[in-house]
Amino acid sequence: MILHADLDSFFASVEQRDDPQLRGRPVIVGGGVVLAASYEAKAYGVKSAMGGRQAARLCPDAIVVPPRFSAYVEASKQVFEIFDDTTPLVEGISIDEAFLDVTGLRRLVGEPEDIGASLRTRVREEVGLPISVGIARTKYLAKVASAVSKPDGLLQVPPDSEEQFLHPLPVERLWGVGAITAAKLHAEGIRTIGELAGREERELHSTVGKAAGRHLWALANLLDPRPVEVGRRRRSIGSQSAMGRAGRPKSREELDALLAALVDRVARRLRAGERIGQTFTLRLRFDDFSRATRSATLRHSTATTATWLETGRRLLADNWELIEERGCTLLGITISGLTDGRSQQLELPLWPDVAHETGLDAALDRVRDRFGSTSVTRAVLVGRHAGMEMPTLPDPGPVALR
Repeated sequence: MILHADLDSFFASVEQRDDPQLRGRPVIVGGGVVLAASYEAKAYGVKSAMGGRQAARLCPDAIVVPPRFSAYVEASKQVFEIFDDTTPLVEGISIDEAFLDVTGLRRLVGEPEDIGASLRTRVREEVGLPISVGIARTKYLAKVASAVSKPDGLLQVPPDSEEQFLHPLPVERLWGVGAITAAKLHAEGIRTIGELAGREERELHSTVGKAAGRHLWALANLLDPRPVEVGRRRRSIGSQSAMGRAGRPKSREELDALLAALVDRVARRLRAGERIGQTFTLRLRFDDFSRATRSATLRHSTATTATWLETGRRLLADNWELIEERGCTLLGITISGLTDGRSQQLELPLWPDVAHETGLDAALDRVRDRFGSTSVTRAVLVGRHAGMEMPTLPDPGPVALR
């Protein structure tokens, strides 16, 4: 049995915990863009990533507070200590959620539902936060169960009731179904997970593509063999910044500066984890809520800031007409195809340019480690707001080379 534990409205819950005057009142974390909303604010339709003005129109009585990332990171550490004390098999998904495999704990601790109840009690009493827990035979069902149990709930899906639980739910509950995929499925008369499960897998290929069709059909038919992976390293690292829909269109210079800030942030995280990547993905969201994704794959994996910034600028330039036409409200980047970066050190003498860039990056990283992340910045970023860096789980350390 697997538990999916997910802190409820994490940032907003920390704010309500630390300020009694906020409890029971609608709270929005973030100003220009909503980073998190309490359930009292969500009742008015406020959602994460929503523009601040729209949120204010929906919930004019909301209390807006600035984010305190250090408080969220500390709370996350405390919660994960409870996870690790519950079972050694913990797979962190983000700073506010994780999978826990409790299969072998029945004789030592008790039934999975008792373990989930104890975990919720400890998080509430020791950290002061509400957490929802889903329990099921697979990771996917456990995640759906925790979402259904929110807020502050506990739900177990017995193996003999999986279809009765899952199939009446809307297809949007499937892992990987966003607004665009949902619209395609709705056009084919598929609105519930059960309706999707009843189709032939091949029927879905023409609707959502072969890979997505296989993935969604398997989940709908309760096929999810993935185990809880302890110490799993990230396959990709990314960052994004939402700019909101209000105001004048962003200029080329403003988007270039924002891109530079995102690349600096992600490349530094790569180097901190001794990782190198090969594929750069640029993500754009437009004023009409449509999206575009563009990718480029390099010949050699790297973690150098200059290389990734050049790649990102090329993709941004190639799509500038689209940006001007639709108006950009979100810019995001992801570097994927990650591998261990230590092996690259043996090859640096063969690549003088890469060796120079790597040495420069290392020098800047040392300065930032000693004097703070804002002690050195690019000239194009001086006086500009480059978005907030959201806290993330630390990447597990690399396996020792033999």
